[in-house]
Amino acid sequence: MTQLSFEVTRRADATSPERIAEVLENPGFGKTFTDHMVVATWTADGGWGDAQVKPYGPFQLDPAAAVLHYAQEIFEGMKAYRHADGSIWTFRPEANAARFARSARRLALPVLPEADFIESLRQIVSVDQAWVPAGDAGEKSLYLRPFMFASEAFLGVRPAQQVTYSVIASPAGAYFSGGLKPVTLWISTDYARAGEGGTGAAKCGGNYASSLAGQLEGIEHGCDQAVFLDSSTHTYIEELGGMNLFIVTKDGRIVTPELTGSILEGVTRSSILEIAKELDLEPEERRIPIQEWKDGAANGDIVEIFACGTAAVVTPVGELRWAGGSVDHRREGHEDRYAEAIRSKLLDIQYGRAEDSHGWLTRLV
Repeated sequence: MTQLSFEVTRRADATSPERIAEVLENPGFGKTFTDHMVVATWTADGGWGDAQVKPYGPFQLDPAAAVLHYAQEIFEGMKAYRHADGSIWTFRPEANAARFARSARRLALPVLPEADFIESLRQIVSVDQAWVPAGDAGEKSLYLRPFMFASEAFLGVRPAQQVTYSVIASPAGAYFSGGLKPVTLWISTDYARAGEGGTGAAKCGGNYASSLAGQLEGIEHGCDQAVFLDSSTHTYIEELGGMNLFIVTKDGRIVTPELTGSILEGVTRSSILEIAKELDLEPEERRIPIQEWKDGAANGDIVEIFACGTAAVVTPVGELRWAGGSVDHRREGHEDRYAEAIRSKLLDIQYGRAEDSHGWLTRLV
């Protein structure tokens, strides 16, 4: 298979260095976008082609575009990090490419080869490298969002015969500007994020849309996010709307819900399962009853709980609330020792401050 060749058209009115510097001072998350984007098109007859790096701008979609009616789309999320020598790297892109391929198959979309996926990241970062924050600028990075959607204008219910792939980029600041802050979670019993045989293991927008009602319910009860249970028994922990969960026990185990087909396999999640061994924690993947969380937090068997994902890396969890009750494992003098250690190890690898003994980094520029 021939690898895609990207035609580059640079924006004539590129953002000034002064304006870029202003944005990078306080980038926030997903608010400002770089000057360019990657676009490629797939057709049933011709396969992948028309690969471009072009000025960032709106897509022109027919009102009958299949994605608008049947939600046939997927996406990924990753970051580009500038190291002290000015080089720019990303973290485990082959894992994102593999998940993107799995998501594509589940949503009946064409698979983009791994080499083309990674090259598309190189292309946009190379052209927009001025937007990648300095390596000593705290936890700032350039967030990369590859995505694919059904762009064919057709209202029949079948896989689209024309599909668009794109990558956009947005400078991202530290998720926690004032240090790690524990979140409060609400147990969602009225809503499920995904069900057996559904799209829960795919990274598609529908899963995130289905989590929003539960998240709003949590906010109404003074919580930051919702934790979702399995859809059939409402007994076992699955994940948050966009993050995986870990529990650390007093006997040295680090436990996370096993992949049942309705849970997204996070790249950060799989990395933590490896790093945990270096901290003398015993990784364990299994179904976790929500009652085990309640009991363990109350009797001291659980010493830490945290969520993880690309944006926040690691987020400590404090209180768990539900209709008629609450529990908090954080006692006087509590420290999120393992959450902080795991988070530091990941960040040190990503920013080139520690040896990449796992071979997780790929240089983009």
